[in-house]
Amino acid sequence: MIKKLEDLSVRYTVVSELIGDASLIKDQKKYKETMREHQQLTELMSLYDEYKRILKGIEDATVLITEEEDRDMKELAREELKELEEKKPKLEEEIKLKLIPPDPLDEKNIILEIRSAAGGDEASLFVRDLWEMYMHLAERKGWKTETMEAQETEVGGFNKIVTSIAGKFVYGTLRWESGVHRVQRVPATESQGRLQTSTVTVAVLPEAEETEIQIRPEDVRVDVMRAGGPGGQCVNTTDSAVRLTHIPTGIVVIQQDEKSQHKNKDKAFRVLRARLFDLEESKRQSERADARKNMVGSGARSEKIRTYNFPQDRVTDHRINLSLHNLPSFMMGNMDEMLDALNVYAKEEQLKDSSDLVN
Repeated sequence: MIKKLEDLSVRYTVVSELIGDASLIKDQKKYKETMREHQQLTELMSLYDEYKRILKGIEDATVLITEEEDRDMKELAREELKELEEKKPKLEEEIKLKLIPPDPLDEKNIILEIRSAAGGDEASLFVRDLWEMYMHLAERKGWKTETMEAQETEVGGFNKIVTSIAGKFVYGTLRWESGVHRVQRVPATESQGRLQTSTVTVAVLPEAEETEIQIRPEDVRVDVMRAGGPGGQCVNTTDSAVRLTHIPTGIVVIQQDEKSQHKNKDKAFRVLRARLFDLEESKRQSERADARKNMVGSGARSEKIRTYNFPQDRVTDHRINLSLHNLPSFMMGNMDEMLDALNVYAKEEQLKDSSDLVN
């Protein structure tokens, strides 16, 4: 690990000189990549400096215990040695996690899709609750959100809602939210107070640039139609809604929230690119021998990942066996403890297959 850190220390010097070059900003892509690498190395070098301080402290305390004759000084050295030896393994684990190369997808913006699954009206209400939870989180983190599609129900929920979220480290924060979310509570629609279990599905799709996913015009059938509302009612008298069918994959995207056909078409293509990008990423992951070992769960849309139990004031993530209480606070977007635990667990799993970093 020390050899790896020393090599990165040399790289840090090189990158620090690079960002001082005024010509770097002319190439925006290279500039962003260099600034990102510099930030990551700065954090790592700060930890390395602390690690070297601990190693030197352990060495000095050991010498003092061996050679010092004053009892009080020996006792102080023993206390310091004990404290430093307790800090050392924790810091080593933190450094090892930082040594794992970041996934370039982590910096991407996302398309967040939430759909009702089992549970009828109650499931649609929970779709709204989850959507509001993520919107609260986005607001706290300063992310920008835009509703792409919203299929409202007559009881005030959503059968489906699609939102784009843009900002710093969005996909890296929310990537493990994909899957089936289960809610257990007495629905507002239940007159006899009976507990009901409902499910909704969440998909977190990294948003793709046009240069990353090129869609050939001949591969897409574009249909226009009139937009509809809850219960089948018509909400528009013009053909503003757009349906895209990607012929090679069979993926269908319908966009009708905007009054402008042009805006609906643009949004539909953004969603289609995200789905195609996600499809390509899934294929690449399945082709890698250890891909599934390095993921939290299988990543499948059908996997039940979390339960929100309102009577017990508990939210449980089944992949890492973590239960948190104060569910109302969690539903207000205070999810950091859960999200951080998922990301740490994923990195620790990755670390098991990265023996070159720890030797």
